[in-house]
Amino acid sequence: MPEETRIVSPGHNTETVRFDSGELHTMPAGWQLLPPGDAGLTRRVKAAGPTWTIKESRGRKVFSRGLWAPAAHVETARRRLAVEREDPAYQRRLDAGKRRRDAEQVTYVQDFEAAIVGFLAFAPQHSALAEQLATLVAAHATPVGSGTVARTQRIPLQERAEAAVMAWMRHQTTDYDHRVIAREKGKRREVRRDLAKASRRVLAPYRAGQPSPAGCPLLRAIERPGRSTAVPTGKLATRPVLPTTSTAPRPAAPTRPLSATFVQKKAASAGRWGTIARLKTAPEE
Repeated sequence: MPEETRIVSPGHNTETVRFDSGELHTMPAGWQLLPPGDAGLTRRVKAAGPTWTIKESRGRKVFSRGLWAPAAHVETARRRLAVEREDPAYQRRLDAGKRRRDAEQVTYVQDFEAAIVGFLAFAPQHSALAEQLATLVAAHATPVGSGTVARTQRIPLQERAEAAVMAWMRHQTTDYDHRVIAREKGKRREVRRDLAKASRRVLAPYRAGQPSPAGCPLLRAIERPGRSTAVPTGKLATRPVLPTTSTAPRPAAPTRPLSATFVQKKAASAGRWGTIARLKTAPEE
């Protein structure tokens, strides 16, 4: 039966969708599109009856394009939700939920940093460096909505920490971002494996308790000016950029007067766009 709850893909236009079988279907009569963005309203509409949730896959990511549902269900849910949100108790619940999520985020950032330090396993004389690196990696990987490996729940925390360190070092201590990688199946994964081996070699002296090697890329990356640091909520806080050595204003570049011939040519080409209004009229010769 077409009017049942299902997940569909976008069709050729806004009035059609594609089922898993590949068939195109037009929206049932009396239905309307509810755009994404209001999770509370979407939950209520889904609970009210049949819906078609539109999801579009792009690469490894899946994007919601809203859902189609009976217009009566959408309007009823919208009215009830508006009344509920006018109640002061609703705002108190929102505030309480935000405080709970913020506390959970702080705890997760702390646990993630501890997992990174455990993965690094630096010798005691390099413990301060391990903590500094853990702070930088966690600041990049743990913010909510960042889409990094640290936000997944599919692998254990220790594996997330290891993957986050390898990803951070790949971008900060190697030439990965500037490499031209052949568009061949498995080539990018192969490059990442090789760079991960190189990153582990960079970490090896610190794990063995040896002195920092001269020109160590890890130290250069950590000490780079403007490096971001972590804040309690796990978001990024970038240090202010230092002013340049010279604060004197630059001298204005010398300008040459426009010839009358040049002005006439620009006026002819500008036509109705009015570019001539922005030209300086040169004195007559």
